[in-house]
Amino acid sequence: MITPPHEVVIIGSGPAGLTAALYCARADLHPIVLEGSMPGGQLITTTEVENFPGFVDGISGSDLVETIKSQAKKFGTEFKYATVSEIIFQDGHFKLYIDNDNENAIYTKSVIIATGARPRKLGLVSEEKYWSKGVTSCATCDGFFYRGREVCVVGGGDSAMEEALFLTRFCPKVFIIHRRDKLRASVVMAERARKNEKIEFVWNKKITEILGDDSLKGLQVTGVKLEDTNTGKTSTLDIGGVFLGIGHIPNTEIVKELVATDEHGYVITHPNSTSTDQEGMFVCGDAQDSVYRQAITAAGTGCMAALEAERYLESL
Repeated sequence: MITPPHEVVIIGSGPAGLTAALYCARADLHPIVLEGSMPGGQLITTTEVENFPGFVDGISGSDLVETIKSQAKKFGTEFKYATVSEIIFQDGHFKLYIDNDNENAIYTKSVIIATGARPRKLGLVSEEKYWSKGVTSCATCDGFFYRGREVCVVGGGDSAMEEALFLTRFCPKVFIIHRRDKLRASVVMAERARKNEKIEFVWNKKITEILGDDSLKGLQVTGVKLEDTNTGKTSTLDIGGVFLGIGHIPNTEIVKELVATDEHGYVITHPNSTSTDQEGMFVCGDAQDSVYRQAITAAGTGCMAALEAERYLESL
């Protein structure tokens, strides 16, 4: 027997999903949030957030997530620790299969996708060991904490150039490590980086290990091991932080059969909207934002998605 469909189910529990839940709950839509395999999203790995309005002394990523979650719960949001394995649109509603269980499913009239994105990584054990302790993927979020340190940025595209240029506000030296001798970045961005006296390019190198000192508190990275991509020769570079500028991977695999995505996998939404080509499906946060990728912008689009879902449900 099929249970009556819910009004709205939100997939993802980062700032976008939690904000959507808060607005939906206050609209008396009784939202369910499916938290996914990483409750809280990327924000949960951020040790200190100082650019989210309302927190003068900053707040840890995990505490910010818990604060918004508690607020959403206060108004009646239901949370489930579950991962959606498949979504099917059928007979005017969505059927969500949970944790690869084909026997049971959740039915809902509308869906808000807030699955976020994950940083593209190097795949090193040491990278995971020092993540958020000197290894990060967001200069805008974390650059301030590296004030006075020499750091490196990995990558050769526009993202890497933007990261490096931003870091020169705080760091006396920024090394750009690139596995080739030519950049993929646009001519304008490449020229800006080349002209900045604080930036030094390290060509034809790849990081094979991130070095650190576990006895240090806070930031623990002390350097990187490099391998020449042409000769195989190894060397070390003493730096106090590693910023990955090799892109992000949107967590949109479960919706690619239902909505349009760009070449990188980000969901394409209608202009000035979080709505998609699939009626009743809305997408917010980093699953559709390849530009800003900030907690505050994710929260903003979460609000938009909730308001649009509410209007959609009223129209049924």
